[in-house]
Amino acid sequence: MRLSTAVRRLRSIAERAQQVSPFASVPALLSVYAFGPVLESPADLDYVQVACVVDLPLADVIWGTSPPWAASLAHLLEMDKAPVERHWRPTEWPVSNHAIRRPLRLWSASEGIDVSSMDALSTGRVESLRLPEPHPAVLREQLAAELAASLTHVRQVEELYWEADWRRGHRGDGFHPEDHLWRAVHGYLDLLAAVHG
Repeated sequence: MRLSTAVRRLRSIAERAQQVSPFASVPALLSVYAFGPVLESPADLDYVQVACVVDLPLADVIWGTSPPWAASLAHLLEMDKAPVERHWRPTEWPVSNHAIRRPLRLWSASEGIDVSSMDALSTGRVESLRLPEPHPAVLREQLAAELAASLTHVRQVEELYWEADWRRGHRGDGFHPEDHLWRAVHGYLDLLAAVHG
């Protein structure tokens, strides 16, 4: 997609966040960020990358997973209508991690749509508005905690995988129990590589 199309998609997501945030209470949506190549103003993109911070602890927002509530929230934000790679982030850690580098805030529950960010995206001058890189020691601590939570999640999914209630609760919106197992393992291996790689 062209950069102008990507920027329109991000603006639409921010506008939808503004409209639906009072109604998206489980979990509460706190902020939306763009990250990745769209911030470098390329001519063409395959997709845009978005990180959404939700009011849940780390144990409920494991890296790389798509919890049962995520499909509904993505639908409300209309992120399922276009090529959008979405990631969910917990409140107890910064939005940044090994993959989400120097993101740009598009919207927050406290301040609404970030007009400066949206304008900067249109002109390609986002550098001064992006979040700074986290201190390496802080990032290491964060990744270690996320890795431990991810391993716990993989073990839980493996233990519950064949239970009928778990399988029913993890089916729908285009996802199957196999998808949740794959995402759990993929997220864990991604964090493992970031910590030890």
